[in-house]
Amino acid sequence: MKIHNPFRVAFLATLGVGLGLVLIGSVQTLSTILLYVGTALFLSLGLDPVISFLERRRLPRWAAVLVTVLGVLALFAGIVLVIVPLIVSQISQLVVAVTRLVERGTFFDDLRSWLQATFPTLDVDVVFAFAEEWLTTNVAEIGESIGQGVIAFSGAVLAGLTGAFIVLILTIYFTASTPSLKRAVYQLVPASRRARFIDLAEQITDSVGYYVIGQLSLGVLNGALSAVFLSIIGAPFPAVLAVVAFLFSIIPLVGTLTGSTIIVLLCLIPGLGSPTTALIAAIYYLIYMQLEAYVIAPRIMGRAVSVPGAVIVIAALAGGSLLGLLGALVAIPVAASILILYRQVLIPRQNER
Repeated sequence: MKIHNPFRVAFLATLGVGLGLVLIGSVQTLSTILLYVGTALFLSLGLDPVISFLERRRLPRWAAVLVTVLGVLALFAGIVLVIVPLIVSQISQLVVAVTRLVERGTFFDDLRSWLQATFPTLDVDVVFAFAEEWLTTNVAEIGESIGQGVIAFSGAVLAGLTGAFIVLILTIYFTASTPSLKRAVYQLVPASRRARFIDLAEQITDSVGYYVIGQLSLGVLNGALSAVFLSIIGAPFPAVLAVVAFLFSIIPLVGTLTGSTIIVLLCLIPGLGSPTTALIAAIYYLIYMQLEAYVIAPRIMGRAVSVPGAVIVIAALAGGSLLGLLGALVAIPVAASILILYRQVLIPRQNER
């Protein structure tokens, strides 16, 4: 191929590369906003089956949307008015308990006795000597790190609350305008293929919605059972630990395991929990994870998305690596959507040849 004007070709190529870099930089700059929009759209699709259910009960669209939105707002209000004060109260009790341990002046002696009783083969004196030497050497760095950590934590909490409010507003907007958004997208498809496209799109959005409802159902179930069981065995701060179980259960695959591990470790806090309580909690969560993996999750999620187990694992790992928590949440319905296209578009076309 003969190039008649190398300068113009190089100039256009440079402009193309520059435009690509600008687009990549823009996406990175707007990553937080895109995360908010993606999360809100994901949640609005999760609410769409509820709206469709209410519409089948002869409610008009606007009334179904209003009832659903009021239900979401009532859920947030319930969390704020019921769970948050309880969590704050139990966290205050935790602070008071830790303060008493420090004021009593026997914290290190109690910790030494607990370590010796729990780990008889451990040389506690060597551990304490090493810890004392390390603290003496790094006391300035520790103080500075704690200060920076407090500031960073405060900023993260404020950013999280702001992000949650923005996502809530966007979710309400997307939920109310879902039909118009769908129609706008459908108009972009040629009329000859529009009916088939609408059918596939509805199947995909339904799978996303049912997946969100199924994952939230698993989280609510784990949180409720954790609250009851942890209260029975006398675990420290069962309400806080139940919220931990609920939040981590929403994360696919590793969420329940991670949350259970955190709960068991918190049950080992000296003066608040005990090794016996932690052992009982560990046995309970081992049994619960087996029931969730082989009994509960297949029954709930099998009706939501029909995806093989190996595909679920690969999709969740890939989504988490690319987009973090949101990627892990979105990966499974995306995999279900790809399978729908594979089964209903690609395979029929191959069979026609």
